[in-house]
Amino acid sequence: MDKKHFTLISSSRPWWKIDLKELLDYRDLFLVLTYKDIRVRYAQTFLGLAWVIVQPVVTLIIFTLIFGKAIQVDTGGVPYPIFALAGMSAWNYFAFVMSQSGGSIIGAQDMVKKIYFPRLVLPLSKALVGLVDFVVALVLLAVLMVYYRQPMGDNFGYVFVFILLNLFCSLAVGIWLSALTIRFRDFQHVVPFMVQIGLYATPIAYPSSMIPDKWQLLYHLNPMAGIVEGMRWSLLGAGELNEYTFLSFIVTFVLFLTGVFYFHRTERIIADIV
Repeated sequence: MDKKHFTLISSSRPWWKIDLKELLDYRDLFLVLTYKDIRVRYAQTFLGLAWVIVQPVVTLIIFTLIFGKAIQVDTGGVPYPIFALAGMSAWNYFAFVMSQSGGSIIGAQDMVKKIYFPRLVLPLSKALVGLVDFVVALVLLAVLMVYYRQPMGDNFGYVFVFILLNLFCSLAVGIWLSALTIRFRDFQHVVPFMVQIGLYATPIAYPSSMIPDKWQLLYHLNPMAGIVEGMRWSLLGAGELNEYTFLSFIVTFVLFLTGVFYFHRTERIIADIV
């Protein structure tokens, strides 16, 4: 299929109509890309898959020493390592998908130029790769909860809702960045900075209740703020959901819909400008 034919097809398809059948037709490519990324990530490394555990544990130790011991953040009676890891598990998945999806199309530019396939497959495959780390982090959290004898929250059944919201939020930002990076290559350098700032602008090491009331609205425009709070609320029964928390959910869906729209517009010319 040549570029002209592809452009005509893309132009005639409404932006809001995601061709799920087409994505399913390319499911083999999706799985191959996911498997390749997992192998490349851990191949020829000294610790291999152990990095999945080492990285969050080291970060958790640092957070515990600084925020748990030195600053003594009020966690509402929840042991600090559990409090922090509940937030880190959600944030680390988001950060991974955001970082990897941002450069996914540029990283596969040779394939993009030569053959046609739904370009959305590339950021979607990164989201699946990140689930490996996410699941390991949740297992580690469960181990800590058993060790500290921390009971599950009464709202545990909602945890799957917040995991799904985390997936949507990660994909939303990843799709936006993958499209923006094609047009503006500077975004490759902006993403690591966004990850670093976001780590402290999200209630991971501390509860959002520490933020002054006058800044709560602005603070929760960060979609991950409400998702992290929701994870803790459902898993540990810590904190509570309020109107600011639901604002983060609304921002998530707006980002997702507008991200798909912008990606669709950019997809028409990706092969020409990549």
